Amino acid sequence: MNASRRPWSFKSHEHEWTFHGEFAPAWEFHRSMPGYAPTPLIEVPALAERWGVASVWVKDESSRLGLPAFKVLGASWAVNRALTAAAGLPPAQTLEDLKAVAAGSGATLVTATDGNHGRALAHMGRLLGLSARIYVPGGLPESTRRAIRGEGAVVVETGVVYDGAVARAAAEATEGDVLVQDTAWDGYEEIPSWIIEGYSTLFAEIDLQLPTPAGIVAVPTGVGSLLQSALEHYRAVGRTTRPRVLAVEPASAACVTASLATGHPVTVDTSAPTSMAGLNCGTVSRTAWPAICESLDAAIGVTDTEAAEALAFLHEKGISVGPCGAAALAGFEAAWCSRNGPEMLGLGSAATVVLLSTEGAAANEGR
Repeated sequence: MNASRRPWSFKSHEHEWTFHGEFAPAWEFHRSMPGYAPTPLIEVPALAERWGVASVWVKDESSRLGLPAFKVLGASWAVNRALTAAAGLPPAQTLEDLKAVAAGSGATLVTATDGNHGRALAHMGRLLGLSARIYVPGGLPESTRRAIRGEGAVVVETGVVYDGAVARAAAEATEGDVLVQDTAWDGYEEIPSWIIEGYSTLFAEIDLQLPTPAGIVAVPTGVGSLLQSALEHYRAVGRTTRPRVLAVEPASAACVTASLATGHPVTVDTSAPTSMAGLNCGTVSRTAWPAICESLDAAIGVTDTEAAEALAFLHEKGISVGPCGAAALAGFEAAWCSRNGPEMLGLGSAATVVLLSTEGAAANEGR
């Protein structure tokens, strides 16, 4: 794999973590959903040999609760919290409990999406018997829009970039609508925080699946919600080991890398197309930025070519992955190949590397 040079941001921290073994409420809820099972953690010895580490593992999110991406973890838990809070109730412990709450709500689920989050929210609407209205940016493939419609949702074509679609969804949400957006802004932080809580299931599974603690975790990053969940999980008070976390973005939409370089959130132009459409986000989530600024170790942008090379390699290994999922491998490879990369990543021969593959090939049909 050939890694071209590009700027990347790096910060070093020395802290510790410990594993908390109790199931979180979000995980308990997810376990009640049809088809729940921990997604596979797949060892790839060829990568460990290449990078000179003990082991490399790919967390394969190509089939999560009936969908080809991890996003349903956050969408389902946020819908749970939003509907039960509106009814003055504690979070539902099971999907059946939540269906009873939804039946009397008359709610319409609303979001903007570049693919997987919108499909996940539409899927939740179908499971709960609720309407869903999904706003999409221009340039989204018909196959993606068709998958969202296939869940019974209304798709609203905006013809603008992702940030513009988010703004329109928020502006057009009315009484009876429940806006479940996976990015936060001033005055809209609670529901995005619930989405982040929902993603914690993924990291809890990894803790139980790994034979030895992770040394570094590479996280495909859009607005930063999954990244925030990773940081909150791995930086939790009382943990006994602390893996480094690497954020990986499209080079054409590297808002986290740019924000770290300037020391404050910045918006980047995302009008250039990228195969990593699910990561094509120009502004860091308001709730994610403090965690990113305080405790992210490194961030890097990768090109479509690098993502395609990583995707082809993982397909050869029998792992179903889309461009966003392949970004984690592409980003680690690019960081490792950069000048002083291995030293800056702080990895020795005993290290365990975890790559999050956030979506399967089925999430990208037609792209």
